Amino acid sequence: MLNYTVTARRVDEHGSEARTKDALIVLDTDMKGRADAFNPAEMLLASLAACMLKGTERVIPMLEFDLRGIEVSLRGQRQDSPPKMVKIDYEITVDTDETNQRLDLLHRNLQKYGTIYNTLAGATEISGQIRRKD
Repeated sequence: MLNYTVTARRVDEHGSEARTKDALIVLDTDMKGRADAFNPAEMLLASLAACMLKGTERVIPMLEFDLRGIEVSLRGQRQDSPPKMVKIDYEITVDTDETNQRLDLLHRNLQKYGTIYNTLAGATEISGQIRRKD
């Protein structure tokens, strides 16, 4: 079993920060919002994207998958009452010469073995696709 630790603190009325290990992330906790930081909903989406990207790093050696690059784009839909993320859509764009079947295999692995993906999929609707970079 793995354990993770993050601490967060309010800096002022315009923002907060979260820390783990030697890393620091500025958080948008300003009621008016701020363009230079992630708000909580964006952090959730970024966490899912990071899960998919880290999962890619884990499986490409096992699959012997030829990868030049990968990008994940996400869109979350939030309802107001009760406040929650009701749907997340994503698109994974892969720069590769691998076959469509191998692209699908990569996608299935990212869905099956992603900690954040599986956690969120148990709480909200997640749908997405993988495609080859044009």
